[in-house]
Amino acid sequence: MVRIMKHKIEGSVRYSPIKSLWVTSMALAAIVGGAMTFSWACLLLFAVTTGAVLLFGATLGIHRKLIHDSFQCPRWLEYLMVYLGVQVGLCGPLGSVRQHQLRDQAQNLPDCHDYLCHGRPIWLDAWWQLHCTFELACPAGLPVEHRIANNAFYRFLERTWILQQAPWALLLYLWGGWGFVFWGVAARVTAAVSGYWLIAYLAHNHGAMRFHANGAAVQGRNVRFTSLLAMGECWHNNHHAYPDSARLGLFAGEWDPGWWALTLLRKCGLVWDLCLPFRQAPPA
Repeated sequence: MVRIMKHKIEGSVRYSPIKSLWVTSMALAAIVGGAMTFSWACLLLFAVTTGAVLLFGATLGIHRKLIHDSFQCPRWLEYLMVYLGVQVGLCGPLGSVRQHQLRDQAQNLPDCHDYLCHGRPIWLDAWWQLHCTFELACPAGLPVEHRIANNAFYRFLERTWILQQAPWALLLYLWGGWGFVFWGVAARVTAAVSGYWLIAYLAHNHGAMRFHANGAAVQGRNVRFTSLLAMGECWHNNHHAYPDSARLGLFAGEWDPGWWALTLLRKCGLVWDLCLPFRQAPPA
C-alpha cells in the first residue's frame, strides 16, 4: 500500500521524455500531415475511429468496466473494449488503473497535490499532464486487483501500448495511403489524449455540483456542454458521488452516450448486472 501522510499524498512532478515525445510527435504528425492530406474521407475516418475508441474503449472498457467493474460482460467483449481503450494512446490498462486509484485516493484526502487534482492554471496543467509524470515520495505502489494485474493479455497491452498503433497504421496506409494514417492514427490519438486531459481539467475546476463529498479536498463537477464529446464522462460530480455506477448522467437532460451504449448492449444480451445508484428515480 502507498504510505499516506496525514493530509496529503506527497510526490513531485518530473518531466517524462518518452511521454512528451509520444504526445508531441503525434500532434506534429496530425497538424502537418493532416493539413497536407485533408479529404472528407479522412475526416470521416477520424470522426468514426475517435468516437469508437472514446466510447467503447476509454469510457466503457477502461473506466466503467476495468476500473470500476460497474457491469458484467463476456470476457471477449471486455478484452475488445479494453483493447480499444489502449487505442486512445494515453497509457496501458494497468497504468490507467493505477493512475485512477492514486487520483481517487488523493482527491478524497483533506489536501491534494495540484498534479492529482488539476489544481494549476490550464496552461501549466496541460504541460504537467501531457508531458510529465507524478513520482510518489514513497513509491510503494497501489495494489491492482488480482484478475487485472495477473492477466496475461492486460500485461501484454501494458508493455506494448504505444506499439499497438502500428498495426492500424499499416492497415490504414494500405487502405488509403498516408492521409488515412495521419487522420486515423495521429489525429485520433492527439484528439483523444488532449480531449481526455481537457475534460478532466474542466471537471475538476468548472461546472455545477449536485453532491458534496465531506472531508475531500477535491469536488468533481458536471460540465454539461461536453456531454456528447465526452461520452458522458463529463458528469464528474455525479461520478464522485456514485463512483461504481455504470450510469453517469443521472438526471433528466444529462446526456450519457456511454449509458446509451450499455443499454443497447444489455438489450442484445451482451452486458448484465449494471450497477446503479438509485433503486427508483434519482432524488430531486
